[in-house]
Amino acid sequence: MAVPQRIVSLLPGSTEILCALGLETSLVGISHVCNYPPGVISLPRLTTLSISKSGGRHTPDCERAMVQAGLSGYQLDLDLLRTLQPDLIVTQDRAAVCGISSAEILEAARHVLGRHVEVLSLHPAFLQDIWDDIHRVGEATQQQRQAAALLEELFARVNTVVAESIMLREPPRVALLVWTDPLMLAGYWCPDLIHLAGGTDGLCRPGAPAPVVEWSRLPAYAPEVLLLSPCGSSLAQTRATLSALQGLPGWNDLPAVRQGYVYAVDGQAYFHRPGPRIVDSLETLAGLLHPDLFGEFLPQEGQLYCRVTT
Repeated sequence: MAVPQRIVSLLPGSTEILCALGLETSLVGISHVCNYPPGVISLPRLTTLSISKSGGRHTPDCERAMVQAGLSGYQLDLDLLRTLQPDLIVTQDRAAVCGISSAEILEAARHVLGRHVEVLSLHPAFLQDIWDDIHRVGEATQQQRQAAALLEELFARVNTVVAESIMLREPPRVALLVWTDPLMLAGYWCPDLIHLAGGTDGLCRPGAPAPVVEWSRLPAYAPEVLLLSPCGSSLAQTRATLSALQGLPGWNDLPAVRQGYVYAVDGQAYFHRPGPRIVDSLETLAGLLHPDLFGEFLPQEGQLYCRVTT
């Protein structure tokens, strides 16, 4: 199999994986939400939000409805795809929040490019799947040694956290909110991250999609640490959504609020992108949960996270 020379990445996480493997110069096109590392920002963008299908509002509810109806929330620029002539396209195997399903890509690639193009579909659900996908991208691009070295580095960082967190006798109850309207808790690999960082997530099932919950679940759970990190939102955008939560009944009675352990976290940098920076998410989460043990992992407050005061 020839080494891909022209790569299109339709996921922020896969873009970050490819760049971490030294393939930034091979990227010729990305999705509309890819924005890291900074060197990719000027690349052509092949996807746009399907406003006509979503009714003009981009929310998890409309995305879930489109998935159930067999529709995609995004449009692919076929003319640009034809112009770029990639020999590898990286996407995912399900319609989801940040990409176009592999079935659509396969159909488009065969129609526009012929059968010579390879389509690699990633499917992260658990944290282990992220490691597997890094390995698969390495194989597809013949960067196996780089992938192995990257994974070794990431595992070492994870083990540094776990060596301390595993000794904690009473992990705090943690709630990680990834949307406010409707109220959604973190799913997929996020419960894994909370556990490894020394917390307890009693509201979510690892590997499952982010669940929509009634607000009453939060006071009943009484989280000792509450994090708000809407998927795809900057820290400023995240902070702007706080007022909707602070006015809900029982907000001031939450242990996390009373004790001052409520945080707004950048949803573009942390938690939601299944790539190498997921370990940054783990380290930052560990620092927020246990600043006495992992405070050195925290970035400067105000850049990518901030403590919320009532």
